[in-house]
Amino acid sequence: MMPQSIDRKLRLFFYLILFLLLSTQITKNKNIKSNITTKLNNIEVIGLSDENNLKVYESLKFLLTENILFINKKDFQNILTKNNLIDSFYVKKIYPNLIKVKIKKTDLLAITNKKNKKFYIGSNGRLIPINQIKDTNNKLPFVYSKSNYIDFVKLKEIIDKSEFKFEEIESFYYFPSNRWDIKTKDGFLIKLPKKNIVNSLKFAELIKTSNKFKNKKIIDLRVSNNIILSNE
Repeated sequence: MMPQSIDRKLRLFFYLILFLLLSTQITKNKNIKSNITTKLNNIEVIGLSDENNLKVYESLKFLLTENILFINKKDFQNILTKNNLIDSFYVKKIYPNLIKVKIKKTDLLAITNKKNKKFYIGSNGRLIPINQIKDTNNKLPFVYSKSNYIDFVKLKEIIDKSEFKFEEIESFYYFPSNRWDIKTKDGFLIKLPKKNIVNSLKFAELIKTSNKFKNKKIIDLRVSNNIILSNE
């Protein structure tokens, strides 16, 4: 009987040790889980100047301490789409408690005047106060228009697809008939039609670079299949 009694005691001892080991491991896992939080405690913003990155961060601080699992893009859209400097943005969650916001800054395309104040026109079609940008760019063309800045952006995209160089343009003039005039830095005034602008710009470039028409400074392309040249 003695060998059986010893064997039973050994088994009981083994089970006790195993139980203690498992209990210790479970306790450790609980402690690890209790130290991991899904509350957002940091937001990183990149893409703008340091000053404007900080301003964006300040506008998003209300999300801190929120559960990162329940934060979605709409929480950022409501804030970031109001910022005229932002063309687009990308939000990335890095668990357990960090969100990175990568911003694509709007390109500055031109300068305009509204209510006696100067603004940049961004590639997002929105106005940005000149004093909001530290490095002023005075080489940009000037747009004479009280509105229709989205139309100007579309016109810029058309010009970029043509043989005409946007950098050669000094100013743009918008008319209520939804038509544009362009004045180049070398003194040409080009009157564009409402449609077929790419073809019109092609003709304008040919005329502008031809010695035959070097004295003709006004190129009127408003009427389809007609080109009117004059000096004034």
